[in-house]
Amino acid sequence: MSTLDERRIEPPAAVLDSIRGWLAPVQTALGPDFVAAYLTGSVLSDSFDARHSHANVLVVARQLDMDTLDAVATAAAVHVKSPRIDPLFVTRAQIAHSLDVFPIEWLDVQERHLRLAGEDVVSALAIPHEALRMQCERELRGKHLRLRQAYVLAHGSPSDLEAALRAGASGFATLFRTLLRLRGESPPAEAAKVIERVADAFALDATALLGPHVLRYTHRRVARGEILGLYRKFLVELDRLIAAIDEMRVP
Repeated sequence: MSTLDERRIEPPAAVLDSIRGWLAPVQTALGPDFVAAYLTGSVLSDSFDARHSHANVLVVARQLDMDTLDAVATAAAVHVKSPRIDPLFVTRAQIAHSLDVFPIEWLDVQERHLRLAGEDVVSALAIPHEALRMQCERELRGKHLRLRQAYVLAHGSPSDLEAALRAGASGFATLFRTLLRLRGESPPAEAAKVIERVADAFALDATALLGPHVLRYTHRRVARGEILGLYRKFLVELDRLIAAIDEMRVP
């Protein structure tokens, strides 16, 4: 079992027992092709609620041909009352060949995981920094385009603009953490602190960059008359950040 890091909280024993109960027949079905299994994602955070949240389980195999998948599908059908298991089955080769395609996702697994069984295959992953930079830029550009489109279609409606910011808020902290890592920094644990640090690092307006986070994740009340200005300022700062990332050079 991997050592605990500051961003990972180990689930309650009952949750772990339930997950291991699901994994046991899957591991048996894979037989000698089983390599490792990990818990990843929100199940390792203090926000996890076994009654409502899914437990992400990464299962690594040597090969996953159709006959093997059929056996695994039967084994994975074991009913687990709580939490609901959300598995991802990959081969070692698929991991190696997708590091440049899903670098942020693999980096998140590498930095926050709990090994349930098998070999340690993620700690030594060499994730290319330029791929991380490009994924950050691509995803932020996509978010910016969607927010700009929503701005045009909302015709100044505060409720529509607020809904668009709330909907786009979830992925920013992950992308911003990656930007700080690319600068050689260790990101803060709290999302708000991450956003503030990115604003400082790239000479941006922190209050504007925090807009979506404030609306979705805090209890701070924002008057309807303030939404339009908040939206406009966030679009401007996000555009400035994307321009900086485009010029960013990583080792």
